[in-house]
Amino acid sequence: MAQSFSLYTETPPVVRRLYAFPAIMAVLGVFLWWMSTYRMTEMPFWAPWDFSPLWFIAAVLAVYWYGRGLARTPAAERPVLWRTVFYYAGIALIWIVLQTRFEYMAQHMFFLNRAQHVVMHHIGPFLIALGWPGETLMKGMPEPVGRLTRWRPLRALVAVVQQPFLAAVLFLGLIALWLTPPIHFRAMIDPALYTVMNWSMVVDGLFFWFLVLDPRPAPPAYTSFAIRATLTMLVMFPQILMGAMLAFAEHDIYTFYDWCGRLYPSVSAIDDQQYGGMIVWIPSAMMSVIALIIVINFLRQAEEKQWSEDDIENATGPIIASAPWTGR
Repeated sequence: MAQSFSLYTETPPVVRRLYAFPAIMAVLGVFLWWMSTYRMTEMPFWAPWDFSPLWFIAAVLAVYWYGRGLARTPAAERPVLWRTVFYYAGIALIWIVLQTRFEYMAQHMFFLNRAQHVVMHHIGPFLIALGWPGETLMKGMPEPVGRLTRWRPLRALVAVVQQPFLAAVLFLGLIALWLTPPIHFRAMIDPALYTVMNWSMVVDGLFFWFLVLDPRPAPPAYTSFAIRATLTMLVMFPQILMGAMLAFAEHDIYTFYDWCGRLYPSVSAIDDQQYGGMIVWIPSAMMSVIALIIVINFLRQAEEKQWSEDDIENATGPIIASAPWTGR
């Protein structure tokens, strides 16, 4: 007994904190599951409506590994603050639409369901990709997980999925698939298919936006800046078309929401559908335009960096750094 106590007291504080966080999160996960299962009516709006251990684990690991990676990165090498803020904001938004009372609302109003999917497939993954967290996450992951991410078959699969044409087809195809009325109805009443729908939207959104918002030139990026800019426009117009078809439809296409009971009875089926169509139409188009601007800016930065390197390589006299007086 004395020996066990001695071993514990000699454990470094950092190691104790390392094991304390997962333990606290495990207890929190069990508590949230118990409350959402047996005390659902007592849960506040911001708490899980239908607690999902998978979403909880994914969110906890994404937050924990990134924070751990930041702590292991020298201050001078850490990502700029806005990237960290965007990364955490993307995770928070996905959590809000999937693990708060908003999920219940999205199951009872079509336009809220469309808002949920825009966050899952567009805004959340977009912000996470803009945070460009890969290097920081790798530093925070356990080594076996890091080795798994470097596993050749897995990397080959990612390379296939991120082929530009296939990436655009998957991005648009999944939106169209889950909007197909019979499939949408089935997904909303089948818990297993509903889970597949949500995971597919988030994962595909991450794959697509990480491809488009890669700040690096090719190589090492999979595609050139020109192709990435083209992708942003390629996926915009079909989404506008899908949204317009819903917004201007004159009959109720998604009968599930009448069948389960609409959250706001004052909103008619046609109005609900029109609002949903506008959400598919307008925010999606705006995201593509914003992505195009960001890609063009990444191109500008890459060209300026290349010009600076060429100037340094070809310089014959003293080199004067311009960063202090240009702000670059």
